Amino acid sequence: MTARSGRSSTVTVEFSGARGGESPLTWGQLAIWRITRWLEDGDPYFNMPWVLPVYGRHTLEAVIGALRGLVERYETLRTTCEEIADGPVQRVASRGRFDVEVVDAGEDRLLAAAKKVSAELAARGFDYAVELPFRCAVVTVGGRPRAVAFALSHLAVDGWALDVLAGDWRALLAGDELSAPEWQPLDQAAFEREGTGAARGERALRHCRAELSRAPETMFDFPRVTAEEPRFVRVGMESAAVAAAAEVLAERWSVSTASVLTTASAVLLGVLTGHRRVVMQLIVANRHDPRTAAMAGTAVQDGLLVLDLPDGTFADVVRAGHRRALTAYRNAHYDPYRMMALREEIGRERGAPVDLSAYFNDTRTAAHWPNLPRVEPAGDPAAVAALTERTRFFLVGAWDAVDATVFFATGPATNTCQLYLLTDTACLPRSTAYALLGGVERLLVRAVAEEVALDEVAGLCGIVPIERPAVREAAFPGTPEGGPVRTGQSPPTVRSREVAGDHA
Repeated sequence: MTARSGRSSTVTVEFSGARGGESPLTWGQLAIWRITRWLEDGDPYFNMPWVLPVYGRHTLEAVIGALRGLVERYETLRTTCEEIADGPVQRVASRGRFDVEVVDAGEDRLLAAAKKVSAELAARGFDYAVELPFRCAVVTVGGRPRAVAFALSHLAVDGWALDVLAGDWRALLAGDELSAPEWQPLDQAAFEREGTGAARGERALRHCRAELSRAPETMFDFPRVTAEEPRFVRVGMESAAVAAAAEVLAERWSVSTASVLTTASAVLLGVLTGHRRVVMQLIVANRHDPRTAAMAGTAVQDGLLVLDLPDGTFADVVRAGHRRALTAYRNAHYDPYRMMALREEIGRERGAPVDLSAYFNDTRTAAHWPNLPRVEPAGDPAAVAALTERTRFFLVGAWDAVDATVFFATGPATNTCQLYLLTDTACLPRSTAYALLGGVERLLVRAVAEEVALDEVAGLCGIVPIERPAVREAAFPGTPEGGPVRTGQSPPTVRSREVAGDHA
């Protein structure tokens, strides 16, 4: 650890867990592991900075004790991963030690100081084979512990798991006795290898085979343009109008707000690219089972959404999108390596690989936005439209290499809809990314006021469809009549890393 002003000491903590052991990785771990193999050793891309508050007035010894309790309680924090001859394995240590830095916030505000420390802890990669998958520091103000800054490996936790850990943190600080977790990654790995779990994986792969067989080869079958440098750009929109409209439409159409946002994104992508069938990967938490709902570990995988955009209204396609999304969620638990093999097999059968580089990730922890501005009267179209005056657009960042062409994602705000879009500017320039986000707002706000026909979406949203080269009719089953399929070679795929937005 590099020297840092304000650091007062380092404490070494010994732990003793109830169980240790070794097993193959879970499917959720494998989903992350296979992507880490594309990165250079020591790449911190899949590190997650995180901050937990220290509730109440506690001594440093009490905070250290709570940290020890967290590590002893959750096996994922005691797990290393290594590739061996038979494949990658996880090893849970029953005993060991870890270091805790103690850092004074100095003149910085507490939250800013804690975030700075967590970012520094996350700035270097983990040695997965020998290093515990977390680093931590206690941040003090005037000698009193006020927060704990973490860096965690995505192999150990996802966003859901962070909520699980946070849920126990206050009780551990208070010294409360907690019952032992009933389900840990070792249990999940055993479940997936045989019986009900293995059968669930087989069903998911059969579903994915059917979806891959009817998916368009690519959504991006048009000439490339000169890319920006860096090539991949992420922009954002904060729109209370989108949130208010999504809530109105979800209730009106008996769907979820996630389905409203997902389908709106798919519709605009299809309108822009000229496809009447859209394929996207949905980032799925895979926490439907009550046992995995309480598991600290990583379970996120990709679900496959193939959505037809027939003649009709936006309401029709949202209802269909809701059903298709639920099916995708149910079939997102599978062996990632077998999915890779399946994609290669389907590509050979069809004569070209299926490009799955369009994504949607709903990172919210709730289905609604509880702190939205009040709309009076409730659901009034004019009042919803008036909220567009608060909308703002902004640049998030840019990267040289990302394994995605289009990546929509929501953010965690509860008072507005945060919607982000990452694009490969060789396919969709930055201006188009902003236009798509603005198009989501226009579409949803108008849909509150009246039925919107799908053939009106381009004009309503200010989207100019991309001119695509000559196409042939589909040579595979299930494509809508006249449905275009790209001819020629597949687009380049950057395999250095995969942007998961905030799906962690």
